[in-house]
Amino acid sequence: MKSMTGYGRGECAQQGFKITVELSSVNRKQIEMAVNLPRDLEVLEAQIRDEINRAVSRGRLTVRVSLHRTETAASQGIIDVKLAKAYAKELRKLARDLELTGPLTLEALIRAPGVLQPEPEVAEAEDLWPAVEKALRAGLATLVKMREREGVNLAKDLRERAATMRQSVERVRERAPEAATRYREQLLARIQAAGVPVPGVDDERLMKEVFYYADRVDISEELTRLESHFKQFEDCVKSKEPVGRTLDFLAQEMNREINTLGAKANDSLISREVVNLKSELEKFREQVQNVE
Repeated sequence: MKSMTGYGRGECAQQGFKITVELSSVNRKQIEMAVNLPRDLEVLEAQIRDEINRAVSRGRLTVRVSLHRTETAASQGIIDVKLAKAYAKELRKLARDLELTGPLTLEALIRAPGVLQPEPEVAEAEDLWPAVEKALRAGLATLVKMREREGVNLAKDLRERAATMRQSVERVRERAPEAATRYREQLLARIQAAGVPVPGVDDERLMKEVFYYADRVDISEELTRLESHFKQFEDCVKSKEPVGRTLDFLAQEMNREINTLGAKANDSLISREVVNLKSELEKFREQVQNVE
């Protein structure tokens, strides 16, 4: 299980240039990407997106790629200092041999062939792709590790929420079989309070009413489905694949079953457990929004 939030950074130098890739991610239901590239590397955007899609399946990612000239390239790209010194030495020797006077100016040296070099041009974007790919993969590896570390904490919290809900479900399961008996006792008490002759325990009309009530408030199916959802949740926690969307669906299904429990329950203790279940499920659903 991985979180959807994280940060990663990678660097690689090639052909006198340094490539830096920074990635940050936050929560989103689907995968979204904002890729910021220098103009010289814009043609690589599709390849960068494909590489990210292979590593990340959910979340909003902001990707920044920067291209910097290395100090070595910068020093070699403007003036050839070594060549300029050689020119100065030879020109001074020539001036002495010809008995010429006058200073040797910087302007004269700069005009000498080869002293003033044009700055190195940026290589073709495709030629720089290996460096971009290496920096990108390093940044993605860091991002994924951070998401995995946070995912461990998310899994722990979700397991605690699920355990609390399972405890409530077990209490409901223990309480549910007594519903029909309690209803019959309440029905007999109301009849007696109304001053109407109390029917016998085996009275057919009483038995039909109790049977109808028991069928209407039967929650065994809902409890079974909830238990199935809890087991599916455990499978998701153990999975190495992205499970955020699956957990989101499971949370919706749990909510549906809990709402049905609340609608069927005609018992104060079961109603109290339903409130607890809804409260815990809401916290569960909030955490699920952070899972990739």
